[in-house]
Amino acid sequence: MSNDIAITKTETAEERFLRLVTNGWIFLLLLGLVAFFLILRPAQFGSAYNVQQLAINAAILLVLAVGQTYVIMTSGIDLSVGSVLVFSSVVSAKLMLMLSGADGTTYGTTDAGWDVIAIGTLAALAVGAAWGALNGVLVAIAKIPPLIVTLGSMGMALGGAQILSGGVDVRAMPELLVTQIGSGRLLGIPMLVLIAAAVVIVAGIVLHLTRFGMHVFAVGSNAEASRRNGIPTTRRLIEVYAISGLMAGIAAVMSNARFSTTTINGHTMDNLATISAVVLGGTSLFGGRGSVFGTVVGVFIPIILLNGFVILGIPPFWQTVAMGAVLILAVWIDQLKRRLRKRG
Repeated sequence: MSNDIAITKTETAEERFLRLVTNGWIFLLLLGLVAFFLILRPAQFGSAYNVQQLAINAAILLVLAVGQTYVIMTSGIDLSVGSVLVFSSVVSAKLMLMLSGADGTTYGTTDAGWDVIAIGTLAALAVGAAWGALNGVLVAIAKIPPLIVTLGSMGMALGGAQILSGGVDVRAMPELLVTQIGSGRLLGIPMLVLIAAAVVIVAGIVLHLTRFGMHVFAVGSNAEASRRNGIPTTRRLIEVYAISGLMAGIAAVMSNARFSTTTINGHTMDNLATISAVVLGGTSLFGGRGSVFGTVVGVFIPIILLNGFVILGIPPFWQTVAMGAVLILAVWIDQLKRRLRKRG
């Protein structure tokens, strides 16, 4: 028999079961939830208004989760996304209020133009990216564990926002920002949803189709091997955390536009929500594996669960119970995947 004939490994029944379970199960779960609520309450759950509200509710969290995906892909974690969002929103709101000439105690909306909104938006993005870059420097250069770094910056950013605002929300936003972005539409689609979709598409292309994205996967798989192969791991880590901060800055502008106020106390659970979404979406907590598309699915599962429970009249506290169970299931599935890879 020729030596060129390859020896193929026969897949056992257990391995076949594991492969079927681990491939695309989260997407099937999402479809199952949608079908379940559609069957029980087709008129309410499937209405155009409800679908639109689901998409709007997911938009801000989705932008945050995209940044978290990049970080977890490098086997890191970012607990500061919610606080950075709050800090960026306060800086942006106070800057726009000052440039509009309105009094600091103004309520409602101001008549600031697009030039003021552009300056406020750039400020939010710059501040968010700066917080992220600081996290990256401390992780990549100072070699402090990501959990500790981002736990510290979580407190610093939230405390900084409270110092800047005196602990009181800025309750006046430019009317153009609120009406054109927060509640505006383009071709019938809410602007917030379009912004989130654009972020997802760009982030997906960068992560899956560029050299930078390939480096992110490599650093997450094996940082030391990546460094020996010439990948600038330190720079890549700083850039990844800066991207996460930038996403928080974008989410801050979206939050200001949607709620017409800063929401200082409204984002304490964003870090856990984004981590849950990313893990549910199939990104490995050990780094090196995952996708932006999976994160999109992971974001929608808790939102659809909560929405469905409300429509069915089930106390929303059950959503927390259900999400905890699904999260444990997601980690177990991740362990199954690792076992499959080790078996080759």
